[in-house]
Amino acid sequence: MEESIPALSCTYTLEDLLPHRDAMLLVGEILEVEIGQAVTASEVVRTWPLAGPDGVSPLILVELAAQTAGVCNGWERVREQGPDSDKSGWLVGVKRADFYVENLPFGLRITARATNTMAFDKLREVTSQLYHGDHLLAEVVLQVYQV
Repeated sequence: MEESIPALSCTYTLEDLLPHRDAMLLVGEILEVEIGQAVTASEVVRTWPLAGPDGVSPLILVELAAQTAGVCNGWERVREQGPDSDKSGWLVGVKRADFYVENLPFGLRITARATNTMAFDKLREVTSQLYHGDHLLAEVVLQVYQV
């Protein structure tokens, strides 16, 4: 049986799990993390990359999917190697990205779910769905490799 912990009992911060800082840290909170899967929540803000006068380009959802995958895989790294282990990022390739919106208005709350659908050594394929409530915003498939 796979181990699951609610985010509230997780003693690790986003900074422990991800190399991102300041405006490039898009994930706002961890809702759920377990082996092979994470769920995060974020709010679209004006300081995000790709922001324009009316909102943010949905292309940013690829980065949000990658950071949610980073939460999942970073949590596994910290559990196995400790909080002081190497936090260097992953090389990410976009295998597929389907967007169902043209713009992300400021203040929109996004829930992202990333699931490792394939893992071999340091290579992962990660499938992500990004939602606002019940409305699907995008589906993203990433191939990630830990350097």
